[in-house]
This record gives sequence, C-alpha cells and structure tokens, in this order.
Amino acid sequence: MNKTSRELGRKVRVLPFVCDVRDPHAVAALFAAVEDQFHRLDILINNAGVAHANMTVGQLPVDVWKDVIDTNLTGMFRVTRAALPLMKRGGAILSNLSIAARKAFPGSSAYTSSKHGALGFTDALREELRPQGIRVIAFLPGATDTAIWNTLWPEAPRKKMMHPQTVAEAVVKALTMPTESTVEELTILPSAGTL
Repeated sequence: MNKTSRELGRKVRVLPFVCDVRDPHAVAALFAAVEDQFHRLDILINNAGVAHANMTVGQLPVDVWKDVIDTNLTGMFRVTRAALPLMKRGGAILSNLSIAARKAFPGSSAYTSSKHGALGFTDALREELRPQGIRVIAFLPGATDTAIWNTLWPEAPRKKMMHPQTVAEAVVKALTMPTESTVEELTILPSAGTL
C-alpha cells in the first residue's frame, strides 16, 4: 500500500486506508476520513471481492457461504450506503461484478449468488439515483488474470484470460463518458470466449 501511495501521490492526492468492507466500523471510518480530507466523493468503484474453492452446495460450509456473501454483497451495500452522502450530481458508482452476475458456474454457488445479488442491488440503485444525476454502472468482466483464480480455479488457463490493464481501460472509458450519457451495464470477455 505504501509503494502504491507514493507512486500515485506524485500525480494526485492520496488517502491510503485499509478497510474491511465486512466491518461497519471500518467502512464508517473510511468515509469519515474521505469527508475530512476531500469533502466529497466523485467516483466510487465497488471492487472488494472474494471467491471460494470449487465445491458443490452439499460440500460448501455455511461459514464460507457467509464470508462470500458478506464481502461481495453486504460489503458492497455498506460501502455504497456510506458513500452516498458524499456524492453529488455528475458522480458515478461502478460495481465490478463479474460475468458470474449473469451466468451460473457449478461449484461456485456462493460466489455466483453474491454476484447475482450484487447485480440486482446495482440495478435498483441505478433507478434510485437516476433523478439525482449519479450514474450507476454494472461492470461484468469475463476471466481476468488476477489472484482470485488461486482460490477459484488454480489450474485455470491464464493465457486465455484478459490482462487487468484491459479491464482497467474499460472502466476508465465507462467512467469518463460525457455526463449526459452513461453505460448502464458493460460486459467484456476474453477474445478466447468464456473459459
């Protein structure tokens, strides 16, 4: 975190802050610090997420289910709810959901459920915030070469996946559209297709 803060700090003001989205006190402390330093929030990217090892519903322990849902869905709710008072017209919320928000994967019931729920939350939020001029974007990337595959599918064919930079570029393009337009849902996939 310190290295990233130093690199970004050369170009923009940075507020390094570790926050567990499952902890309501940590989320409240984060947004109190954002308000204290910046007084507002223009863009929120919901990106916290965890996966679980490939297991059928019958094998999946309840505590693993709860951890995935609490991070990927309830954590998104907590963070978004805390961010809203700092956001004004022209702001944007982008939720990084995964194609698992639209497609079910066997052996990933908690992950798939959390992403389907997060898409429903994002769609409802969009309609609530539309009159306030805050854009809400559901981002559904396909397989991207990140560390989450170490848990989800360690033997996954990484060479067929998108690079994280490709995903970041799509996010920037969606967020920098003129304010009178928006992307409501953006799906990008590796050219090799779904894995």
